[in-house]
Amino acid sequence: MRSGLVIGAKIGNGHFGDVHLATDQVHGQVAVKIIAQGGTSQADWDLEKADFLKEAQNLAKATHRNIVQVHHLVENDTGDALHICMEYCSGGSLQSKFEAGPMTVKSVRDVGNGVLLGLDCLHARGMLHRDLKPGNILLDGTGRAKIADFGLVTDRLLLGYGSAAGYSDHLAYEVWHHQPTSTKTDMWAFGMTLYRLLHGKQWYEESPAPRFTISSGGFADSLKWLPHIPKQWRRVLRAMMADDPSRRLGTVGEAQKAFSRLPIDPAWSCTVTAAEVAWTREAKGRRHLVRWQRHSPRKHEWSAWTEPLGAGIKRTVAGSNGVIGSGEAVKQLEAFFAV
Repeated sequence: MRSGLVIGAKIGNGHFGDVHLATDQVHGQVAVKIIAQGGTSQADWDLEKADFLKEAQNLAKATHRNIVQVHHLVENDTGDALHICMEYCSGGSLQSKFEAGPMTVKSVRDVGNGVLLGLDCLHARGMLHRDLKPGNILLDGTGRAKIADFGLVTDRLLLGYGSAAGYSDHLAYEVWHHQPTSTKTDMWAFGMTLYRLLHGKQWYEESPAPRFTISSGGFADSLKWLPHIPKQWRRVLRAMMADDPSRRLGTVGEAQKAFSRLPIDPAWSCTVTAAEVAWTREAKGRRHLVRWQRHSPRKHEWSAWTEPLGAGIKRTVAGSNGVIGSGEAVKQLEAFFAV
């Protein structure tokens, strides 16, 4: 089958190739993953094409509103590239939201519920994703989360397991110790994805890269949390990322049950820079603000106040009453947000 696609601008990168906006004669505006032969020999290219066709067939099996729909796979007119034609998601990936800063707990729970439904569809068909991360979760025009980029998915499983592969910061403890992937390693990656979305790029990168520490064990207990993240969220994410797979939240059903109990109020919005963390929310005609100044690793201070949305008086609510250490600042802020 030859391509009748009109290829447009590049809009992203997938595991095997670049993604472009395109127009398809049947489906209209679509996204197309272009997999080029490049310097690959013809014999190897023929084998790779067969593998990529398998990838597209796997995607076609997993039709679900929380999975990016693949329409078809075709060769270009010269035979040196494959085009995987798929649903276009105009909201882009969650990578951009991660880079912009922390998402609200409500937004993360909404996204998480959608991803769990998509994962349930995959796992029910004996398939693994093995590369779950913010960049592989897309939003359609209505804001619905959809799992994308199944370059590592397989439905050829041995005793429920596939081979160890994926994005290194999202690889579970057992994979670093040469154990195969499973639905539980997908769940570990899901937990890491949620953690990243709750905290944003700046906060995430202030800690050592997970790929250097996961294999030592106890990674979930070493996570550094923004003070406003509720304890219930912390417990659930730690359970998703437990070292021992037998103690991990390992099924979609278990995760959905845990998710249904997670609080989403009060709805704090948060921004993080190297020097400051700030929170804001609105309630009962007033804007509530918290500012945590990180002057240096050992010198911190914070303050909280409210101000009217219209005319009125600013009111001081709480604060550190001067410079304190980082540990004490975190302790005080956690107590403030827990009230």
